[in-house]
Formats: sequence, structure tokens, C-alpha cells
Amino acid sequence: MSYNIAIDGPAGAGKSTIAKQLAKKLGYVYVDTGAMYRAIALYLLREKVKPDDTEAVSNTCTGAEVTLIYQNGEQAVLLNGENVNGFIRTEEVGNMASRASAVPAVRERLLQLQRDLASSENVIMDGRDIGTCVLPNADVKIFLTANSAVRAKRRYEELLAKGTPEAFEKIEKDIIERDARDRNREIAPLRQAEDAYLVDTSDMDIPQVVDTILEICRQKGCR
Repeated sequence: MSYNIAIDGPAGAGKSTIAKQLAKKLGYVYVDTGAMYRAIALYLLREKVKPDDTEAVSNTCTGAEVTLIYQNGEQAVLLNGENVNGFIRTEEVGNMASRASAVPAVRERLLQLQRDLASSENVIMDGRDIGTCVLPNADVKIFLTANSAVRAKRRYEELLAKGTPEAFEKIEKDIIERDARDRNREIAPLRQAEDAYLVDTSDMDIPQVVDTILEICRQKGCR
């Protein structure tokens, strides 16, 4: 029987970083649902679909085949057979993903793959609605957050390190706007599940966050 850990939270809270480290420590499969949505967003951008054209998003997303594989111990996101890890972490793709994820056809396209993985493997899955919608029966649910300034600073430093810097003010503005979209969308809005543990990382470093969640998992019988 598989064991599932769901990590939800707003953009820039550190979900992917924390989930990857937890997966390594526990020997679980890490499922980056955000990367899957970003892959579809990249496809929509390449097809020159406007983010507010819901009908075009619905019709066009059917041409995107998104799969996850592991190469040399690292997760690779394949879009129609192409490894797109190097293309999906831009602000443009992130904003398109936020809009596209509210479209039912996009969500339905990815939901079954995510649930199939969770039913067959011990997984750590992160996203916006894992504990509330994708894996409502997850064994452990975490809601990871931080204030917008902290999240913007982290994103700024990440982009700077990659050689693709953005203005801090623009990054924070985008984060605040994305939070509002994610919380107010009709389908699967961002919210903390009733049985999720709230972990605010504003004043915590990565090892502290990992240790905090590991302790929660141990208390919940994680194996």
C-alpha cells in the first residue's frame, strides 16, 4: 500500500525545494505537479494561445502530452517527448500556468496521471490543490507558506543565479497577483485543507523546514 505526502502552498513558498529534499531522505518519488502545468503552459505559449482565451486553451491543450521520467536520479518533464526542464521556469511560463490551471480541460488532462502515480508509489506531491483535490486522502498534508516579500526575494535570487534576472518589484507584484488568481479561481482554489499542517517558512532555512516536516511525518506514521 502506497504512502502519500501532499504539500500545498502559494508561489515561491519553497514547495519544490522542500519536497525534493524530503523525497530523497525518505526514498519516495517526487511528483512536481507545478512542472506538469508549466509544461502545458509552455506548449500553449509556443502555440501562441492567449491566456485569457479559455476556449483556445481548452482546445489546444489536448495536443500536449506531458510525462515524468527520472534520468540520473533527477526528474525530467517531457512535453511531446522533449525534455523541457530548461524552458519551464520563466515568469512568462509561470503566469500562463497559473491561468491555464483554472481551465477544466487542462486539469482533467493531468489529474489522472497524478493519481495513478500516487496509487502505485510512495510519493511526495506538491502543488496548489494536492491535499484538497488531487489527493484528498493523503496520509500527510502540509500547507507551506511565507510572506510575499520573502517569496519574491527567493525567486529574485533564483533567477539571478540562472542569469535571467527580473526586477524585485515586478516579481513581488506577480506573486501577489498570482496568489489572488489561485485563491479566487472557481475550480480547485488554493486553500489549506482542514487537516493540513501549516508551516510558515518566512523565518526558517531549508534544513529547519525539512526537519519540521519530517517530524510531522514521523508522528503520522510515515515509513
